[in-house]
Amino acid sequence: MERKSISKIAVAGLVTVLAVEAAFVVRTMAADDAKGSGKIVIDGSTTVGPIAKAFAEYYMSVNPGVTISVSESGSGNGAKSLIAGSCDIASMSRFMKDAEFKAATDKGVFPVAHVVAMDGIAIAVHPSNPIAGRGLTVKQVRDIYTGKINNWSELGGPDLKIVRISRDTSSGTYETFEGLVMKNEKLAADTEYVGAQAAMRERIKSTASAIGYVGLGFLDDSIRALEIDGVYPDNNTVSSGRYPVARPLFLFTNGYPALGGHVHAFVTLHLSRKGQEMVEQIGYVPVTKY
Repeated sequence: MERKSISKIAVAGLVTVLAVEAAFVVRTMAADDAKGSGKIVIDGSTTVGPIAKAFAEYYMSVNPGVTISVSESGSGNGAKSLIAGSCDIASMSRFMKDAEFKAATDKGVFPVAHVVAMDGIAIAVHPSNPIAGRGLTVKQVRDIYTGKINNWSELGGPDLKIVRISRDTSSGTYETFEGLVMKNEKLAADTEYVGAQAAMRERIKSTASAIGYVGLGFLDDSIRALEIDGVYPDNNTVSSGRYPVARPLFLFTNGYPALGGHVHAFVTLHLSRKGQEMVEQIGYVPVTKY
């Protein structure tokens, strides 16, 4: 409970700090947004990708002179791109590591975090797995991924060897899962790794004995999310802090972007009414509801 409270306070603090500029953004977005032409390059998380793409499409529609490119190479690679100066915005599903901050400042880059949404990491199985109707505890999920539990029958399910699927180690989703669920214990040697959220969903969908994890925005009827510690992952349980596997999603810039510029307008779009609507439509939780 203490972890959740601290998390909510931290996010609330960031929202408060941005309150003044939020009012500025809401007014200008209703008109012509930031003026003039320009180009914005975004690279990073596949989890934040749907938000970045939706924002980019909308932003370019109201600013025809602006070109925005969105790449999804993973949170770690997004940080590297920002440090190298090859992108304007790094989209990340985790906070930057101390080593990344040091590498950035050594190159004269000063990363600034903008919390764009909240997300729950849903632990998911194939729809045919009866475990879907019972749920698991965080400890049971950890025991599955460490190899202490290897067959669904050990949990009252079918006699099937569990196929463990994880995001690759450069993924921010992996690092959040490692911290919140694994408590930094090592994953079993036979764990399969996939490079993107969509690939994770497809692997679970096609494997009756699989278990994996995806962000809320990637849940659909082809896989079944599990209750964890008795709480189902959705916008309400994430926004209330009840769901135990939740995290903020970030956009990082090099320094605080100039007020009235395109980068500033883009990274604060989530604070406008239109931005909040888009975040919710995609399946994530607006920070204003957390």
